[in-house]
Amino acid sequence: MGVAAGDDDVCRGSLAALADLPWVRVVPPVTVVRAGQSAQPARPRRPWRPCRRHGDPRGRLGPGADAGSTCWWSLARSAPRLVGRATFEIPGDLPLGWHRVEAATTGLRARGYVVVTPERAPLPARIRARRPWGLAAQLYSVRSERSWGIGDFADLADLGALSAAAGADFLQVNPLHATEPVPPIEPSPYLPTSRRFLSPLYIRVEDIPEVAYLPSQQRAVLEWEAEKPRRMNASTDRIDRDTVWRLKSAALEKIYEAPRPAGRQAAFEAFCLREGHALEDFATWSSIAEAHRGVPWPDELASRLPAAVEAWREEHADRVLYHAWLQWICDEQVGRAQHAATASGMDIGLMTDLAVGVHPQGADAWSLGRVLASGIAVGAPPDMYNQHGQSWSQPPWQPRALEQAAYLPFRDVVRAAVRHAGALRIDHILGLFRQWWVPEGHSPADGVYVHFDHEALIGILALEAERAGTIVIGEDLGTLEPWVSDYLNARGLLGTVVALFEKQHDGSPTPPEHYRADALVSVTVHDLPPTAAYLAGEHIPVRKEPGADRRRRRRDRHVRGGACSDGRLPARARLDDRGLGRGGPRGRGPPPRHAHAGSADRGGPHGRGR
Repeated sequence: MGVAAGDDDVCRGSLAALADLPWVRVVPPVTVVRAGQSAQPARPRRPWRPCRRHGDPRGRLGPGADAGSTCWWSLARSAPRLVGRATFEIPGDLPLGWHRVEAATTGLRARGYVVVTPERAPLPARIRARRPWGLAAQLYSVRSERSWGIGDFADLADLGALSAAAGADFLQVNPLHATEPVPPIEPSPYLPTSRRFLSPLYIRVEDIPEVAYLPSQQRAVLEWEAEKPRRMNASTDRIDRDTVWRLKSAALEKIYEAPRPAGRQAAFEAFCLREGHALEDFATWSSIAEAHRGVPWPDELASRLPAAVEAWREEHADRVLYHAWLQWICDEQVGRAQHAATASGMDIGLMTDLAVGVHPQGADAWSLGRVLASGIAVGAPPDMYNQHGQSWSQPPWQPRALEQAAYLPFRDVVRAAVRHAGALRIDHILGLFRQWWVPEGHSPADGVYVHFDHEALIGILALEAERAGTIVIGEDLGTLEPWVSDYLNARGLLGTVVALFEKQHDGSPTPPEHYRADALVSVTVHDLPPTAAYLAGEHIPVRKEPGADRRRRRRDRHVRGGACSDGRLPARARLDDRGLGRGGPRGRGPPPRHAHAGSADRGGPHGRGR
C-alpha cells in the first residue's frame, strides 16, 4: 500500500499525512461524477479520498464560485499555516467523457481529470423485451478441421455464424487475454499475462492476408507444418498449448518477415499509434521474456529502470515490433469474428470475459507495478465451498495509487475488453467494491477486505461501455453485501444467475420464472462440469476418483440435491417435466450425442442465457 506502519507512532504519522493529503495538492487527480449532476466541494468520507474541490474544465471559476474563502488547517508535518481554498461547482451539463481541469496559483500549477459518466450502462429496450439467448463455449476446445490443435479466432467467427443461424443472439467465450510469449503457456485463461492485449495462440495463421504473398514453396511448407497440430483436433487428450504455440509461432515468424502492402503497413502503424505506450510496454516485456526464458532477468530490467528498458528497446527493436505485429493480427481477427456474428444475424454478437486479475510475473504486473499492491494476492475468504479460503496469486489494484493515476490504467483495461464485444462479462465484479487481500506467505484465512471507490470504477466502466455500445454483465456470485446487486442493476449492469445454484427453501430447484430479473442466466459456470455432462451425471464418478477434492464433492452434493425416486438427476427431471427433455415430459432418454461436442463450459453448447 506504500504506507509506513512500523510501529504505533509511525502509523499515527501516516494517518495524519493521509488526512493532510486533500490540503497539500491543488486539485484531485480525478473526480468522477454522473451525467446531469453538478458537484459541490465536500470533505472526504475517508481520509485517503480527495476533497471534492473541482475546477472548471475551461480553467476559470464558474458562476457563483467562492474564490476567496479560507480556513485554517494544521498540517501534520509543519507548523499551522493559513490554507486558502477556492471552490466552485462542476456544471451539470458537461457531456459524457474525460475532461481536464487545471488550476493555477502563485508559482504553482496543477491539473486533474473530471470524468462524466452515464447514470446507467447501455441496455437497449429490445434486449430487455426479447430476453435473448445464446451459447457459451471455451474457445480453446472448439476445434475444426483447419484448427492448429486449439480453437482460434476463425473458429470463433464460424461458431458465431453457426450460432446465429440457430437463432442465438450472442456467443459467450472465455477470456481471450494475452498469454506468455514462450512455453510453458499458462493453461488457465483466468491467469493471463495481460488483460489489455490478446493471446496470439488464437491466431488462424492462414487467415493473415500476407500468407497469400508468400512464395509458393513457403506456402507449401506452411501447409505441411500445419498437419501435425491438425492431427490434435480430433484428440480427446488435454490440449497441448506448448506444442501448438511452438509450431504456430514458427509459422508466424515467417509471415511477419513477408513484405506488407502499403495499405496494410499503414493500418499496422495506425494500430501502434492508437495503442501507444501500453503496446510498446507489452511488446517490450514480451521480447525480454522470450530472450530470458527460464532465466532470471537482470535487475535493471526486472525493476524497469528507464535507461535499461529504453536501451533494450533500441537493441531489440525488431523483436518488439514483432510482438506488436502479433497484437495487430489478433485485433484484426477478433474484430472479424464479431463482424461475422452480427452480420449473420446476431443482435449482440460476442460476449467476452474480463478476468479478475493478471499473473504476478506477467506483462501487466511489470508495466503497471506502480498501481498494483506488492506482496499481496487477491482471493476469497473461507466459505461453505472452501473452508480454507482461496488465494488466486493475482496482484490487486492499489486503491490510492490507482486514483492518483486518475484510473487511467483501469480505463485502458475496460476499453480493450469492450472494443470488439457486443457484451462483456466481468468475472467477480464484486472486486470493484471490495477485495479479499491475502498477504504473501499467509493463509487465505488471514486475509482482510480492502474497499474500493466503486462509484468511480463502475462509473468509468459504464462510460466506456456506453462509448462502445456494449452490454455489461457482472458475475455477482459469492459473498457480497445485500445492496451490491441492487446498485449494479440501478447502474444498468446485469447480474448473474446460475441455475444449478438456485434453490428454494426446501432445497428443491427454483423454477426459472422465479429467478431475479435483469440477469444473465446460465446452467453452469466455468469451474463446474459442462451442461451435457451434468445432465448425464458424468461428474459423479469423476468426483469419486482417488484424490478428488473433498470441497468439490461437497459442492456436487449441494448442487445435485440427491436423485429423484426414479433415478433421474433433479436437473434432468426439471427438463423432462417441462417437456424440454428428449422424449417429452418425463422422458428418460439420454442427452443427444452432439451435446458433448468439444469441452464447452458455462452451460455448454446448449446453455441458454436470459
